[in-house]
Amino acid sequence: MLSVWLRCITSLCLFFTALNAKETHVAFKDVGEQITIQCRSSKPDRSLSLMKGLHEESQILHRASNGKNTIAAHFENRLEVNGEMPNTDILIKNLTSEDTGPYWCVYKSFAKSMSEEKRGTGSMLLVVRDVNCALLIDSTQPCELTNKSLILGSVVISGAVLLLIILAFFMWYIFKSKNSRTSSPSKKPRHATTNDVYEDMRGTLRH
Repeated sequence: MLSVWLRCITSLCLFFTALNAKETHVAFKDVGEQITIQCRSSKPDRSLSLMKGLHEESQILHRASNGKNTIAAHFENRLEVNGEMPNTDILIKNLTSEDTGPYWCVYKSFAKSMSEEKRGTGSMLLVVRDVNCALLIDSTQPCELTNKSLILGSVVISGAVLLLIILAFFMWYIFKSKNSRTSSPSKKPRHATTNDVYEDMRGTLRH
């Protein structure tokens, strides 16, 4: 259940991040469906790279100007490339929740013996929903059973956490009380001091 909530939170965070990016749009898909990313550029660029991640850390596809494609291993059997450079349609099939994330169309060109990278149109944020996460993102999905399970699980977890807190408090209180009793110094009985010489003198005077 924890992993489901983490995926849902990640999807929502990416969604709100994409709202602030003017060059991207959001696409919602379910697990097992497919998506087409349409990368477009107005210039005859030398190559196209489809990058994934907020900081473009993963390369999904590299397409040279001659049409040669290099596809990442985990997308090799699920990705199809159509169209002529620089305009390319990239089809991703059998989507999984791990495919959630932003995708960027990055073109590379050469001008005055220097390479230059730029983003083309078609970049998007893809959110792949599973059954448990659909309710959080799209309220039109029928997830009443899932919602009840999540509520019940939340109540059980909250009760367990509260019980642990109470037990920890009582253990701390008992430990503190025990330490205070053992650390307090024991009172020694006072012995009355007598003056033997004084007592002998009083006995002599009485006689």
